[in-house]
Amino acid sequence: MPNTQAILKKTTPAPIEATALLRADHKHVSELFAEYEATDSVAKKKRLVAEICTELTVHAQVEEEIFYPAVKKALKDKELVPEATVEHDSVKALIAQVEGVEPDGEMFDAKIKVLSEFVKHHVKEEQGEMFPKAKNSSLDLKALGAAMAARKAELLAERA
Repeated sequence: MPNTQAILKKTTPAPIEATALLRADHKHVSELFAEYEATDSVAKKKRLVAEICTELTVHAQVEEEIFYPAVKKALKDKELVPEATVEHDSVKALIAQVEGVEPDGEMFDAKIKVLSEFVKHHVKEEQGEMFPKAKNSSLDLKALGAAMAARKAELLAERA
């Protein structure tokens, strides 16, 4: 009879810390924005914008549902999380203007550029301020990461 624990160890990915999961998302979206900047192909822009919108929407939802409430509680935060939430609102407003829209010239490109700049600013603050504080708190970042990874997979499946 096979050892269930051994099977689980082989099939279950090692838990990733919440901040590492979010950093990986940040890096991926940054790469997508760079790809967008580098192309003139309307078809490729359309594909990239769809992926950027999906990634940002899912990422924001996971942060707002799981990460931010945990950080807010652990840090007794009244500044970082509210500010990050407001930044998410700005990103969501721009997503609403470009998602499913034909990339049709300079105004569309300008919206993607501003979206990229908003995201870079947001990432810099999260990684420079919120993540170090979360790491130094009592939060179980691996358990949080596991919950976030599961929710992210669920949300991506819904959008597929």
